[in-house]
Amino acid sequence: MVRQVLPVPAAVAFDVVHDYPGRLRWDTLLREAFTVGGAAPARGVEAVCRARWTLGGLTFRTRYVTFRRPELAAVTLTSRSPFFAAWAASMRHRDLGDGRSEVVYTLTFTGAPAPLARLVEPVAVRVFRWETGRRLRALAHHLDAR
Repeated sequence: MVRQVLPVPAAVAFDVVHDYPGRLRWDTLLREAFTVGGAAPARGVEAVCRARWTLGGLTFRTRYVTFRRPELAAVTLTSRSPFFAAWAASMRHRDLGDGRSEVVYTLTFTGAPAPLARLVEPVAVRVFRWETGRRLRALAHHLDAR
């Protein structure tokens, strides 16, 4: 779980996070992000996110399993991955008052291949926490500069 205070209300932060055409302006991980068919984010909609080459260039295809603006969105991995047997993440937003909000990013996954999962999972947790913290700090900076 990674938390970040943001300088805008939850509804504003939620909309910026799920604005796929605008995502590359702040997201430090991605080189490409879009919803399949250009659909508006909603439960059941699939999205594709491609990491920068310097970060491995992995492509994740996910499906929204929850989309409750402005408080919660959750996705699950639909594409095959050599590193994950299962993967899901959520972002919960809540207002703090004074025009600020907090976002909480939660991730759960099972490493693959199974014989290496016990080795892969602790490393992946550290990498995801570090990268997620970096991304959320970049989001806060982007929102502050608006």
